[in-house]
Amino acid sequence: MAETTAEDRRTETRRTGLYDLHLELGARMVPFAGWQMPVQYPMGVMAEHLHTREKAGLFDVSHMGQVLVWPEDGRLETAALALESLIPADVLGLPEGRQRYGLFTNDRGGVLDDLMFANRGDHYLLVVNAACAAQDIDLLHTLSGVRVEQVTDRGLLALQGPLAEAALAALVPGAAGMRFMDSLAHGWEGESLWISRSGYTGEDGFEISVPAARLEDFARALLDRPDVAPIGLGARDSLRLEAGMPLYGHDMDAEVTPVEAALGWSIPKVRRTGGARAGGFPGAERVLDELAAGASAIRRGLRPEGRAPIREGVALYAEAAGGEPVATVRSGGFGPSVGGPVAMALIPAEIPEGAVLHAELRGKRLPVRVTALPFVSPNFKR
Repeated sequence: MAETTAEDRRTETRRTGLYDLHLELGARMVPFAGWQMPVQYPMGVMAEHLHTREKAGLFDVSHMGQVLVWPEDGRLETAALALESLIPADVLGLPEGRQRYGLFTNDRGGVLDDLMFANRGDHYLLVVNAACAAQDIDLLHTLSGVRVEQVTDRGLLALQGPLAEAALAALVPGAAGMRFMDSLAHGWEGESLWISRSGYTGEDGFEISVPAARLEDFARALLDRPDVAPIGLGARDSLRLEAGMPLYGHDMDAEVTPVEAALGWSIPKVRRTGGARAGGFPGAERVLDELAAGASAIRRGLRPEGRAPIREGVALYAEAAGGEPVATVRSGGFGPSVGGPVAMALIPAEIPEGAVLHAELRGKRLPVRVTALPFVSPNFKR
């Protein structure tokens, strides 16, 4: 095993089961959400991004929290209704072997975290953000009638890109038959892999939960496939940004509602109006009001003119000179597939798509155009 460095001790970060493999592959490691994670490999961020769009990229996402929620009475409905008291999604209506996107909200209607939840027949599997995992698990422990179990003996990989299916099917043939948002267990060399057909890049792909003892073996087996390359956090961020996917703590947080974050689609009709299951989640009054009447601002895309990226924190103005900021960039960078800079911000609802705003960058105001999301068309397998 690699030695612990002074920097590791200073930042008190944890390591995934692939830490040594990352170093072997030449990764540049950085602290992220309490973990040492690879930000890039020798290929570089832009090449890693384009490789994922064209072939298949392998991401270590073992820092994410994996949580099991079991009904104490053995009835899955008990766990579903308990989760619906925290998450404004249709948990009860999710079929076995399927997965959905959801949100935890607070009493003000703000987003505490976003997550994936899957119906595994007699319990639910939740995957939550690393930085929010402790908070989310504490929240789940407030529920009655369920048993909450944090998964600590498995790692998590994401295999993304148009050739991901072929690469995974070479090791796990059954994966080829999975649909988008399927979540199923498949065998590999005597181990049970928990596989979902989903991801965070806008490409077809899979997230694969692997027993910790075989995590490196499975990662190496995927990397042995000729079209698979290791990809770091840098390209993961540019890929999700081009795909118009929000990042928790940036594009949404405890002060941003699902409607403002342009995630109202994750709240179905059964949780909005009429019936016993409408509302009933934290902040429901504000969220439901905004779903009906609209929010004062909503997350939208921005295309700056020129090649200079505008990044998080940059102020946006309605005019080329004077006036007060109307918004602030939440996420921004260069989009390698788009061939130019892209960004997202919470834009006042009265500003129409196509309008030109002005980003203040190094003392100058540069024009940026409000545009629809995503910046690249999704390539999911429907």
